[in-house]
Formats: sequence, structure tokens, C-alpha cells
Amino acid sequence: MRFRLRSDSERFTSKLAARELLYLQQMTTQLVTRATDNSAREQVHRIGTRVLVVDDEPAVSKLLSTMLAPPTFCCAVAASGEEALLALQREPFDAVISDLQMPGISGLDLLSEVRRQHPHVAFLVATGLDDVRVGIQAMKLGGDDYLVKPFQEDVVIVSLQRALEKKRLEREVENYRRHLEEMVAERTCELRVALQQIERSYEDTLEALGAAIDLRDSETAGHSRRVCRYSVEIARMMGVSGGPLRSLIMGAYLHDIGKLGVPDGILLKSGPLSLDEWKLMKRHVQTGYDLVKGIPFLAEAVEIILTHHERYDGSGYPQGLRGEQIPLGARIFAVADTFDAMTSDRPYRRALPFETARDTIRRESGRLFDPHVADVFLNIPAEVWLIIARHQRQIGTFSSGLGEVLGAGPVFT
Repeated sequence: MRFRLRSDSERFTSKLAARELLYLQQMTTQLVTRATDNSAREQVHRIGTRVLVVDDEPAVSKLLSTMLAPPTFCCAVAASGEEALLALQREPFDAVISDLQMPGISGLDLLSEVRRQHPHVAFLVATGLDDVRVGIQAMKLGGDDYLVKPFQEDVVIVSLQRALEKKRLEREVENYRRHLEEMVAERTCELRVALQQIERSYEDTLEALGAAIDLRDSETAGHSRRVCRYSVEIARMMGVSGGPLRSLIMGAYLHDIGKLGVPDGILLKSGPLSLDEWKLMKRHVQTGYDLVKGIPFLAEAVEIILTHHERYDGSGYPQGLRGEQIPLGARIFAVADTFDAMTSDRPYRRALPFETARDTIRRESGRLFDPHVADVFLNIPAEVWLIIARHQRQIGTFSSGLGEVLGAGPVFT
């Protein structure tokens, strides 16, 4: 290609562009140099680095082929962008050196196609001084380096080495990224399995505590399990889910844990309790609260353990809370607890009919029970409670997972 004579203004513009291009080259060199060691340089000089020279002027192609001679390099030539794409399809190349101004597919178009089809091939653009702005554009579009005509052998080799090293580093980064993604996926899977194991151990602990409570008072065996399931049914009908539902499940399951500290003579007494005995019995809510509050994974249960004997009109204990001062979970539990207590055998009486229990809750709505909770409970068909009670009694032991007992899936999620 011939260079035309230029005016002073054109020369000045060209110099500015050349300075911009030089600055870009210097920054690229610094980036590569930081990540390059002696072994990397030896790899770049490996025998047989395949280079495809693309130029419509045979003299230019021959010159570059001479500069990039074996054994370090192995050159092939293409007279057009179309020939270059065919050559790249036939055999692998490590780098392409292409002129920008060619008939047919231009150097920029070829760059775009090579980037799309062969992203790991280094691409250098060859430009004259009056094409320097186009060379900068090529770099912005994905070119790895540039060569300015007339060519100097040492500059050509250094630029090619720089471009090859840049591509090598890009491959290493991509491989590292893929490996990192695989490691993250693997660790995530391991953490998920570990979390499931922890959740299972938490459920096992919760079940064991519930079993200990029921074994202490064999006359009410299964009460914790049933009242928990009743509470869940009411809560779900009220739209309770997530953390509040989990807290309710745990609290309902462990509500009587404080009775582990009540003497057998009081807990198992078949007759009425004396005033002093009743005072000791009522302490079980505070005892249960003190037992559980320091255990992190059971902390959500403490609210219901402490307040499950509060009543809507303020007549309950231990704090005499009333109305919405009582946590919603405890208000739900109060209905479920009364229902199970009335429909289960006790030392002093046989189980009452379900309808009798429902009538009592209807009558005490607004006094002992939250009216809204009572209405939700009463709107659930009686057959549902019968099915739940029958199913819980059939389970009979704590060998089944807590999630299965509740029909609610994992508790600790």
C-alpha cells in the first residue's frame, strides 16, 4: 500500500493518534509483564507456534513469513478475509496477523468473525500511520495487539509474543473461573447436605425432648405431638408460615418441658392439688423458659413455653397478659391445648366427645380464647380433627420424623 502526502494538520492529527496508540500499547505491555514469568516466555517461544498472515499484498505476507520463520514459528498466508476464515476452519492457529484495509472482508470484519468463532486465537492488526485511529478501534473491538508499517522484526516478534501471552492468561483465568464455579457448586452441595444433617439432628433432639416429657407423664402420652399438630392446622388456616410457624411448632412441642422439674408426687397425683402444690405446678412455665432460653436452636420456642397458660381476659399465668399482649402463637396454642386436653383420657376422667370440646371453645371465646382464633378453629370441619387425632395416635411412637408427624416437612429450614 502507498502512503499519500499529508498536510501539516493531518500530520498533527496522526501524531496525536499515534501517541494514543502508544499509550495503549504501553498499558497492555505493563499488564502482561506483571503476570509473565520466565517459564511463560519459554512457552510463548515453543516450537511450532502457528501464525496465519492475512494481507492482499503478497510482498507484505512474504516479509512477515520471513520474520516469523521456523522453528519458533510456522506461518501460513491468506490473501483475503474469506481465505483466512476457510484456513481457520481447516486447521488450528495460535495467532492471526491481518491487514485492516483489504477488499471483500475488511480486517475489522475478520476480527469480529475470529472473535466469534475462534475466541482463543490471538489477533494482531497491521496498520499504517494514517490508519492508526482504525488500529485503536480494532484494539477496542477485541484486537490483542497491533503492528505499524513498515514492520521491524523485533517489534513484530515482541508484539506477537505479547498477544500470545495475553491469550494464554485469558485461558488460565477462564479455566480458573470454571474451576472456581465447580468448587463453589461442590461446596454448596456439601453445605446443603451438612445443613440437612444438622436440621435432622435438631429434629431428633426436639423429638427426644418431647418423648421425655410424655414419658414423665404416661397418662398424657402423645399430648405434645397431638397439640402440636392441632396448632399447625389452625395456624395454616390463619395464613401463618415461615419463621412464626416454625416457632409455633417448636413451642407447642416443648410447651410442657418445665414439668421435668415438677416432683412426681405433684405431677402424677390423681386427686386435686393443694394450694401449695398448685403453686409449684404453675412454676413449670418459668422452669421450661429457663431451661430452653440458653439453647440457640430452641430459642424460638421460649415465647410459647412461657406464655402458653396466659388467657385472653388476663386470668392466666405467669404474667397475667391479656388480648394481643399474648403472642399469637400462644393464643393459637391455647385453643389447641384445650381441645386436646378435653378429648384425651385423663387420670380423673375419660375423653370427652369432640363436639363437647368445640362447644366449650365456642362458649369461652372472648374470655379464655382469642375470638378470631376460636372462629378459625370452629370453621374447620370436625372430621379434620378426628382424622388428625386418629393419625397421631396411630403413629404412637417418636420413631417417625417430626416433619412426618406434623405433615409439615422439615421444621428447621
